[in-house]
Amino acid sequence: MKQQREGKNTQQSTSPTRREGFGSQRPSRRVVEGHTRPCEDCGDVNWDMDLTRGEITCGTCGLVVEENVPDPGAEWTNHGQGEDRSRVGRPMTYTLADKGLNTTIDVRDLNTGSSSRHGISSRSRREWRRRRVIDERSKTRKSRERNLVKANQFIRDRSGLPQPLQEESARLYRMLSTAGFVTGRSIAGVTTACTYLVARQEELPRQIPDVAEAFDVTEKDLSRLIRQVSRRLNLHKITGPNEYFDKFISDLALPPGIREPLEELWATIQPHEDVWQGKKPMGVAAALIYKSSNHVGSPRTQSEVCAVANVSEVTLRGLLRLIDGLIEKIKAREALE
Repeated sequence: MKQQREGKNTQQSTSPTRREGFGSQRPSRRVVEGHTRPCEDCGDVNWDMDLTRGEITCGTCGLVVEENVPDPGAEWTNHGQGEDRSRVGRPMTYTLADKGLNTTIDVRDLNTGSSSRHGISSRSRREWRRRRVIDERSKTRKSRERNLVKANQFIRDRSGLPQPLQEESARLYRMLSTAGFVTGRSIAGVTTACTYLVARQEELPRQIPDVAEAFDVTEKDLSRLIRQVSRRLNLHKITGPNEYFDKFISDLALPPGIREPLEELWATIQPHEDVWQGKKPMGVAAALIYKSSNHVGSPRTQSEVCAVANVSEVTLRGLLRLIDGLIEKIKAREALE
């Protein structure tokens, strides 16, 4: 008995003492769902959830207050060969007509080699191929669903955008289709307009001639649809020449040193909106890069710059005159001051 009492006294002496009164430190509160009250043994609120053991314990004294806690995460039973063992399925996507919520029969499972490994005979394979065709046709019985499939195929194959921006383009097209905007208009044209507007919103340089060529639509029709779609979805945005700087510098293989004088020149003319607004931003960017390339000693010819910017040399020379005239006025004003 004496030894037990001494053991208890030793245990009590090693346990952390709780100071009360002015200047005492409050123990940190760490709660989990369903456990907010202090521990019955030590009085601390310091709960830990061990998902491996399925237990909720006190982080101070180790008291187990709940066992066999269900794991709220994904089910980790792997029935395939991949590294990801979760069975929660793919996320919803706008790039598929059914948003990826339907079950599909993968054509790769019906190949000769794969089906043989699964013990499927040639007769069963033909039957499953027939069922796959019927299944695909049943999902696109309505014209709107067929149009969504076609539009999403355009976006995936021709947009050249990252996956998140493809999702946004498909979402915009779906909104327009639901509102009846696509009726009477070209599916490829509306899809191209959505792709161009998404790229413009994210400040990715896309030129109308390049996008029109990729989707096989005319520049005139694309420009008209861009105006209509932007008004319908309230996506008006003034594209600045600076959004084309990186693309043109890369296409012309200019040195990195051109960036500083180019930004200084753009900062000079940017406040004077009467000079550059209303003009093609590609043309203004081409004029600024042409002047900056001469400044850093890596000149490019007007024909080279115009070929990259898709503007005529007449347009480029006209913009150069405007910019030179503005710079002369600014210098004259500074000299008077």
